[in-house]
Amino acid sequence: MKLVGNKVILRSIEQQDLPTLWDFIYGEDEPEWKKWDGPYFPLAKESLEEFKVSTSKKMQEASLFAIEVNGKLVGTTTYYWEYKPTRWLEVGIIIYDPNYWSDGYGTDALVLWVTEMFKRFPIERVGLTTWSGNERMMKSAEKLGMKLEGRLRKCRYHNGIYYDSIKMGVLRDEWEKLYNVDLSDIHKEQPQP
Repeated sequence: MKLVGNKVILRSIEQQDLPTLWDFIYGEDEPEWKKWDGPYFPLAKESLEEFKVSTSKKMQEASLFAIEVNGKLVGTTTYYWEYKPTRWLEVGIIIYDPNYWSDGYGTDALVLWVTEMFKRFPIERVGLTTWSGNERMMKSAEKLGMKLEGRLRKCRYHNGIYYDSIKMGVLRDEWEKLYNVDLSDIHKEQPQP
């Protein structure tokens, strides 16, 4: 499966991508991307073989996609169910390569991914959770039309500073208007409780 945007392509992750992804995630002791993606959670290192096993389920479910720019793998998008019986779905994005930060690649990827979530599932909202230390993520989400829905104050402690947890989201009808897409009655998969 492939989704084509203005700056990026989102595509299914393939087996040959796994060593590159593993190197992005575990190739350095303190990767730059981890400073922005929940740095308060420790990064538990996996061997390449363990990573292949842990990633294979996400590949089968198509819940993890590669972000590609000009043929180069630079990051991933994902979704997860916060609480599937109530159809509460959250999305995430990581661009591992800092050379692709702040030039709209992440925003383009999120537009494709959120649209895909509304097409794939009978949901009324797509959410995104970040932290107040990641201003680029908050600006990107706001730029694409997500609204600040919640701020849990000073619940993320990192390097001696308290940060807020930030909840953002967008509704199906808001997305349809913003991106001029008809998402009525489009669902490929039904969430099972």
